[in-house]
Amino acid sequence: MSLDSLAKPEDGASGRLIDSPRELCGRLREYAQLGGLIEDVRGGRGAALVVRGEAGVGKTALLNHAVRSAARDFRVVRAAGVQSEIELGFAALHQLCGPFLPHVDRLPAPQRDALETVFGLRTGPAPDRLLVGLAVLGLLSRAAGECPLACVVDAAQWLDEASAQSLAFAARRLRTEPILMVFVAREPGPEFHGLPVFVVGGLPDADARELLSSLVRWPMDGQVRERFLAEVRGNPLELLELARGLTAELASGYQTLDVPPPSSQIERSFHRRVERLPEQTRRLLLTAAADPAGDPALVWRAATQLGIPADAAMPAAEAGLLTFGTQVRFRHPSVRSAAYRTAPLRDRQEAHRALAEATDQRTAPDRRAWHRAQATAVPHEDVAAELERSAGWAQARGGLAAAGALLERAATLTPEPARRVERALAAAQSKILAGAYAPASELLAMAEAGSADQLQRARVSQLRARLAFASNRDGDTPLVLLRAARKFEPSDADLARATYLDALNAALIAGRLASAGGSAPEVSQAARGMLGTSRPSAPDLLLDGLATHFTQGYEAGAPILRRALNVFGHGMSTDEELRRLWQACVTALHLWDDGAWERLSRRYVRLARDTGAFSELPSALGMRSCALLVAGDLDAAASLSEEEQAETKTAGSNVAPFGALCLSAIRGREDATFALIDIVAKQAVVDGEGIGITLTEWAEAVLCNGLGSYDRALAAAERGISYPHDIGISSWLRVELVEAAARIGVPERAMSALRHLAEAARASGTDWAMGIEARSRALLSKGDAAEPFYQEAVERLGRTRVRVEQARAHLLYGEWLRRENRRLDAREQLRTAYELMTAMGMEGFAERARRELLATGETVRKRTVDTANQLTAQEGQIARLACDGLSNPEISVQLFISPRTVEWHLSKVFTKLGITSRRQLRFALNTPERAGQATGQDLWRAGPTRPRSAAESISRPVRTHTE
Repeated sequence: MSLDSLAKPEDGASGRLIDSPRELCGRLREYAQLGGLIEDVRGGRGAALVVRGEAGVGKTALLNHAVRSAARDFRVVRAAGVQSEIELGFAALHQLCGPFLPHVDRLPAPQRDALETVFGLRTGPAPDRLLVGLAVLGLLSRAAGECPLACVVDAAQWLDEASAQSLAFAARRLRTEPILMVFVAREPGPEFHGLPVFVVGGLPDADARELLSSLVRWPMDGQVRERFLAEVRGNPLELLELARGLTAELASGYQTLDVPPPSSQIERSFHRRVERLPEQTRRLLLTAAADPAGDPALVWRAATQLGIPADAAMPAAEAGLLTFGTQVRFRHPSVRSAAYRTAPLRDRQEAHRALAEATDQRTAPDRRAWHRAQATAVPHEDVAAELERSAGWAQARGGLAAAGALLERAATLTPEPARRVERALAAAQSKILAGAYAPASELLAMAEAGSADQLQRARVSQLRARLAFASNRDGDTPLVLLRAARKFEPSDADLARATYLDALNAALIAGRLASAGGSAPEVSQAARGMLGTSRPSAPDLLLDGLATHFTQGYEAGAPILRRALNVFGHGMSTDEELRRLWQACVTALHLWDDGAWERLSRRYVRLARDTGAFSELPSALGMRSCALLVAGDLDAAASLSEEEQAETKTAGSNVAPFGALCLSAIRGREDATFALIDIVAKQAVVDGEGIGITLTEWAEAVLCNGLGSYDRALAAAERGISYPHDIGISSWLRVELVEAAARIGVPERAMSALRHLAEAARASGTDWAMGIEARSRALLSKGDAAEPFYQEAVERLGRTRVRVEQARAHLLYGEWLRRENRRLDAREQLRTAYELMTAMGMEGFAERARRELLATGETVRKRTVDTANQLTAQEGQIARLACDGLSNPEISVQLFISPRTVEWHLSKVFTKLGITSRRQLRFALNTPERAGQATGQDLWRAGPTRPRSAAESISRPVRTHTE
């Protein structure tokens, strides 16, 4: 068959090739064509193919995936050409045919003798190659009689001539034998002429961009990206190698003076070719290599200043090393590297100086400053000042790491000691936020060595504590920051307040593990003298509100904290906002403000990603994951939790799996949750994160309440609130404590917790707080007095984003109605709870609801989410968003992936669920048992709304927060 007739992937997300692996981004067409050949062979028709392409283009990876998909019903044999064996006759043939030698006795005698001779199994004269080829065909045909056969020969350019001729002979004569023969080569030899050739080229531009984006952590300058993409020509291996060595500075378009020797054979080859060029051509190549953007106009302006004539480009073009078009394009990134490395330091500095003069200061001041710095070998204040002024441009171009690079270089070029300290401190601050802890430590050492006064030394101490908090938290960090804040009080009130807020932040994390004198109440007491300013900013209000809470109570601090959230972000720098977003999110949780929590957690992730603040990104992902979990979107929460763990590993950290623990507890997975509790508790002690210990108590309490193990839930909740200063989590623990105490008949053990919840509801006034308080009060009320509180809880929580708590309110109301022998009313509440919980994946609570439904006399089929459970976390998340009507571009914006990746995931979802369109998603994910009836799942998807109540006929006005 011809390649033109091979199967093509169908258009749209419901195409046939949805089982293609993600690694084959941009290779669906090639994958489909190989799949078509495999289907032909399955049908009994032989096929042969030569797969050709340059090194690193992905030939072998493509073939491996295609063959793997055939392995379930094919026998696969492989061979590979070896350069050192190219002179050994029939070496590769022996690799391929060795497994089939038991069949050799069934061949005609001449063919058998020929094969045994070439394989050294008998002695005799060298057989005719035609006879060997026939013997190979016969041997493979007999082996294929048992099942279809796939013969894959990699690196065919290194096959010995005898093997290549014999295998090509057999490949040309495949007719009705169920055999597929594939030869993979950079450039196939003449033996394979006449066989169908399939060329694997570079990735399409869009796919190369997507691959590069997935590999590079740093924000990448647009011009630099275009230059890299042009030079690698879509070669996946080269993209991988490029990404592996890409620093934040290079991604932003700033070169460094680090010039190591050539490291690879190809680089050494280019090195020699560059050295053979005329001098003026080498100078032109050096100038082009020193320009990060590949701007031909800029390069020629600089070349003119250097006196390089226009015809200097001709030898480089004739050698195929460099071309000038819309971009300056080197043949390969190694050519650029070789051009820079072959030049003496003096010439490199001269090139950078010319590029600086040729760069427009209005449109690219950071590039001009960087080139000036590269041209400067000794301290120079003008250059250092220009670098410092350009840091803002650098941050916009390449994030915090890029700004830190300019500030670091500014510090090293600053001649005056006091100013050098200031610049080193600014650089260290950017480096800490960017997650570059080792350079930050070196910069702090530089600043400490040059500190001339007490204020500078105190700022060094403050940043050292922040560095320790970001890289290796422990219980001493709050106390270190507290001491630094006290040192700032006499000389810099603003810096003192900021440092007190840092200390309070560290104290919240350290929790019960904070050193003596460094707990949140102790830090708040120390900061009282700095509270209250005439024109407070959002950070000022956070400090005032949190300190007031810890010294005067919830009701005193809540109004101040609400003001802080209302103005958060206004007039704040990006750095300051990033530093305070975790506290702002915790404050929203503390105030039971689900709207602010949603807004701020989303902002936290986006800002951390956009600025390359890798020290903050894991915390941002964890906070966002928690918000999604409480909203009932467990798939999305799981996806972000996985990303959080990946980020911490990339940064070399060992952060406890908090997100995985919370998810496991809400899902009701007992064994997994207790295993994670053990891991998190041990890691929390190592990291000095007492808040993690409290989180394990909450996880155990919510798990056991879901499973109906109320005595264990009560014990865990009481242990958790023994340290009452973990704001947010302590309130959640009180909720679990009330439910557990009510269920085992010891309401007196829950009255203190209820009083705290009532205080929060009065001060907060949100539907979330009021709904939780109403639900808790209902649990502790007797007789008919409970029902109005249950109704209020269902109504209020139905207006929030906290679907997990909404579902639990339906469950508790239904359980109460059943005990009151109102079975019909109970069934409606329990059915809603069961469907909500099943849709969200709250398996423990869902089973509890199912048992209650059975107790009402209703027949309940134990619903499963087998189809949904086949989906990965990200597939499930994308499916839910698509089900909500979002387009692929809208989903990509929300999940920070490309629309093509969304389409790829949706195609996988369609196959797993056995559907062909988005319209079928709603039913495929969880088909309602009663057509036409609103289900809990519909409520879950519909957003905040008032659900149906079984006792709506009982009219009772909803309380206000002042009652």
